[in-house]
Amino acid sequence: MQLQLRPGNALRETEISKQLGVSRQPVREAFFKLADVGLVEIQPQRGTFVQLISRKAVENARFIREAVEVAVVRKAALEASDASIAAIKTHLIEQERAALADDHSGFLRSDEAFHEAIANSVDCNHAWRVVEELKVQMDRVRFLSLPQATPMTSIIAQHRDIADAIASRSPERAEEAMRAHLSEILISLPVLAAEQSELFRT
Repeated sequence: MQLQLRPGNALRETEISKQLGVSRQPVREAFFKLADVGLVEIQPQRGTFVQLISRKAVENARFIREAVEVAVVRKAALEASDASIAAIKTHLIEQERAALADDHSGFLRSDEAFHEAIANSVDCNHAWRVVEELKVQMDRVRFLSLPQATPMTSIIAQHRDIADAIASRSPERAEEAMRAHLSEILISLPVLAAEQSELFRT
């Protein structure tokens, strides 16, 4: 997810089992699960490789994610409690700290927690689980995009717009802010695919 294992790289069960101090069986099972979500490719007689990032998969996942999260944020603007809104806003503080520390991993964890908190605020936990399964390819692009293609300060500003719209009980503003936020990847994706073409496929 964080590209420590680069797209296209070969993965070997024996090496990874030694690194993790486990037998080969759980590593093999992990490979199958990672293949199911499109992060690795298992090629019979050749080996297992980190999957190249598919632009089409990213775009499709973003489309479905937008449909789900726009509906969720509208519901949150109409129904979320004051306590839930306060909980959503705490993630903005965490994101600001991570940005100041230039902590990309911490920032993305807090980013994800922000979106999950919106879903939890209106009992849309299942909707969030659907989004989680969809967005694995998106997450690799998001990690690549920090900080050059998409500055963390820009993402924080977008999150603040979403949180403020929910707090002001404005479903239309909340929808608009969420759409704008989730469209950000469509700006960074072609830039990153051009700059680091060896990591991408169509």
